[in-house]
Amino acid sequence: MKRGAAVSVLFLVGCSAISTTPEGRSVELLTEKPAGNCKPLGDVVGSQGNWFTGDYTSNKNLLIGARNDLRNKASKMGGNYVWVQDSSNTNAWGSKGTSNTTVLGVVYRCE
Repeated sequence: MKRGAAVSVLFLVGCSAISTTPEGRSVELLTEKPAGNCKPLGDVVGSQGNWFTGDYTSNKNLLIGARNDLRNKASKMGGNYVWVQDSSNTNAWGSKGTSNTTVLGVVYRCE
């Protein structure tokens, strides 16, 4: 019985969007290269979903989670802006729909 409850909790957690860290909340996502006094710090990839939880996670949560993962990783790199360059959805074999969302960007530190 305990095992079933643990699996249920893990399953529900897997269906929610990745949360932003306190530092990640301050990272802004841009669709254009930032102007001004900005230094590029490197590429970053944010992702949410996998072959197991993807079918049970809404497309909205897959996208929000991937964006939040991007923010969290950018903050760890010391960035405060991400120029989002691409996003993609993939489907696992036998999936009913989108099972993973990935967002790619370049991290910047702007003063």
